[in-house]
Amino acid sequence: MSEIRTVTSNAKDARRKAARPRLWLTVLSLTVFSVLIALGVWQIERRAWKLALIDRVEQRVHAPAQPAPSPDSWPTISTANDEYRHVSVSGRFLHDRETLVQAVTEEGGGYWVLTPLKRDDGTLVLVNRGFVPSERRDASTRQGGNPDGRVEIDGLLRVTEPKGGFLRNNVPQHNRWYSRDVAAIAAARGLDNVAPFFVDAEAGSQTAQGPNQGPIGGLTVVRFPNNHLIYALTWFALAFMLAGRLFVTFCGGLFRHRRFVHEPDGDAARRTGSDAGTIVEQA
Repeated sequence: MSEIRTVTSNAKDARRKAARPRLWLTVLSLTVFSVLIALGVWQIERRAWKLALIDRVEQRVHAPAQPAPSPDSWPTISTANDEYRHVSVSGRFLHDRETLVQAVTEEGGGYWVLTPLKRDDGTLVLVNRGFVPSERRDASTRQGGNPDGRVEIDGLLRVTEPKGGFLRNNVPQHNRWYSRDVAAIAAARGLDNVAPFFVDAEAGSQTAQGPNQGPIGGLTVVRFPNNHLIYALTWFALAFMLAGRLFVTFCGGLFRHRRFVHEPDGDAARRTGSDAGTIVEQA
């Protein structure tokens, strides 16, 4: 009988030792499960935000053009409230102060032509007149497309793009521009009273006086990737896969049990071994 108790005690100790790593694995798995669920919920919230943003931008783009913001409202200009607003601005171009910013568009590689527009109140607004290919980089090749008189431009308000493009910083001292950084361009060209935004001229604006003379306007890309639902489903799927694995690993143990098998006295007497009973595991 004492030997039976010893075997039973050893089995309990073994189960306790085996349960320790299971406990840590359970805690870790539940933590990962919670993180995955949180990521899925976050992506659902991001999707709702993105859909609302797309709806707002669509309304702004297709709304009738309104006068560009006046200097009094410049401090409140923001991406959330003003990006892609359909605006109009009028004045005279300062063609000798234009800036070329490298661009890749549906027309190929080349440059955006940013030209200051002087308004009647003396303030300046940078106008992205459109795209020119590399062979028309020199302003002398497109003189016919540079109107001298008063013009009225309709387009989309864009918030400044500071510092530079992806992995490429603007180099003002060498006149190399990779983003439309309004403040940096104004400083490099010696411009004052410049609006903290620029306007992407739309196609058909009065920026050219003949075919193929001026920059090609209306190439603004208004596109917002919306893959949040796919991301959310991915996180939720991983979470439920982990939950299924936990169920199989731990809850499946409820269907296993141990039973003690005791040999009759006569059989035990005939055995030469030291144990009088065995522990049999059944699944």
